Amino acid sequence: MFLPITEKEMRSLGWERPDVILVSGDAYIDSPFSGTAVIGKYLMSKGFKVAVIPQPETGGGKDICRFGEPALFWGVSAGCVDSLVANYTASGKPRRSCDFTPGGVNGRRPDRASIVYTGLIRRFYKNTVPIVLGGIEASLRRIAHYDFKTDKIRRSLLFDAKADIISYGMGEASVLELARALKEGRDWRDIRGICFVSGRKPDGAVELPSYEEAAADKAAFARMFKIFYDNSDPVSGVRLAQKTGDRYLVQNEPPLITEKLLDEINELDYEREAHPLSGGEVRAAETVRFSMASHRGCFGSCSFCAITVHQGRAVVSRSEASLLREAAALTGKKNFRGIITDVGGPTANMYKMGCEKMSKYGACRHKRCLYPKPCPSLNVSHEPLIRLLEKISSLKGVRKVFAASGVRPDIAAADAEHGGAYIEALARRHVSGQLKLAPESADKRTLAQMKKPGTESFKDFIRVYGEASRRAGKNQFITCYFMAAHPGCGMAGMERTRDFVKKYLSFSPEQVQIFTPTPSTWSSCVYYTGFGEDGEPVFSVKDTAEKIRQKAVLIPEKAKAGGAGRGRRK
Repeated sequence: MFLPITEKEMRSLGWERPDVILVSGDAYIDSPFSGTAVIGKYLMSKGFKVAVIPQPETGGGKDICRFGEPALFWGVSAGCVDSLVANYTASGKPRRSCDFTPGGVNGRRPDRASIVYTGLIRRFYKNTVPIVLGGIEASLRRIAHYDFKTDKIRRSLLFDAKADIISYGMGEASVLELARALKEGRDWRDIRGICFVSGRKPDGAVELPSYEEAAADKAAFARMFKIFYDNSDPVSGVRLAQKTGDRYLVQNEPPLITEKLLDEINELDYEREAHPLSGGEVRAAETVRFSMASHRGCFGSCSFCAITVHQGRAVVSRSEASLLREAAALTGKKNFRGIITDVGGPTANMYKMGCEKMSKYGACRHKRCLYPKPCPSLNVSHEPLIRLLEKISSLKGVRKVFAASGVRPDIAAADAEHGGAYIEALARRHVSGQLKLAPESADKRTLAQMKKPGTESFKDFIRVYGEASRRAGKNQFITCYFMAAHPGCGMAGMERTRDFVKKYLSFSPEQVQIFTPTPSTWSSCVYYTGFGEDGEPVFSVKDTAEKIRQKAVLIPEKAKAGGAGRGRRK
């Protein structure tokens, strides 16, 4: 069943009012890839009544007041993407389309949606129950952060939105515990994975440089970010506090997530469709309709990526049995045609990988798992993933199982025993004619700032993949994502990447994105402060025209768009 989005639907369930109302900047897609659906369905499975208000109109109370006031709390999210990233390109132009909006026209999600929706609630419910911010926007803006649109350091979103709580990261367990505490009248301030405002610094909390210090001094901002980043691990992370004015932003320890919880969340009964009253086609629903998430987290820790801070550096994988049950359930869904479009997610081939040190003591703070090369302590065996894909493929009703994106060539190269077999399996059975890879750059200096490996493993991968495709008798090709104007990248770096493409790739890249400094990534910290993680000076292009010129080095005809395209054959 869908969660109710109208009063009529709520009444049909016999409810007088919801316990929780979730307000989202996206259309309501009932899918395990939608945070609103996951939180709502998980709370429902534990006995709570949950309703959804998707993309409310903000000029009046028609939408926000449709259910009245919830009994326990409001949950507010900008959606699956930070609202400013959703609404503007890297060159600052408004985005005209949105895959999360019915009809695809981008005009339903306001800028700084978390702030706008919270203000809308308080406009009509003055002294209401707690307002809890969640989703990627709240998670990455939970402490003082660099805001690209204004080119300034902003306070924690909790202060600017005037909300009560932030649930950050993977919030299912945190939100369930919060709901139970509010229902039972218990104190909730020690729950992992939440932020709140306090009049004093809690005992034992590590104090960050204050918002005022971080905003006034770039070196202080860098110190603040390093402490924050180092404590994003759920095993070793500690409680943090940041003074803002005469109050403190308190961030409790990161939330814990387990195999059992991931299995439970993903096996809930999702419709895997946009709500029928959405008012138009929602393209994002089609993208993930028959996809499966095999794990969360990423030990790659690329500097420009927020997965580490949002999901965690340790990879937590689902059980094979759970994934097989989910795949079997998909075969009974309406419109299923035998094809599972993706198994994995943004880190496709990290399933069941990690190291014992990380699980016991947390991620190493003095080094990265894959940069400059994979750590010898890291288990990078692809055997569990190969076995999983084979078993899903053999299920009755399943014709094809694909890995759509997120494959790391350097991990495959590091797995001497099973890496070749994995590439062979991809080429023969698990690619729908086009494999998406993300080398991002071929310039050594730029890759060093991205904390990505050199090009050797990538070149080896495309060679082995091409040979395997020919043996399988398949005419397949690779699409590559590249990035322009990342910190450390000048025109010479883009030209070296262009020369690499001409020499080693059989297609002209059309997927080139200008770097966007999103909150809570190392690359954004470097972009703002002007120096790298080790304190070395790093140049960043700030002029929009120069960024577009960098992009034009690889795709001249697309450069004016300021965004990304697709890969094609030469």
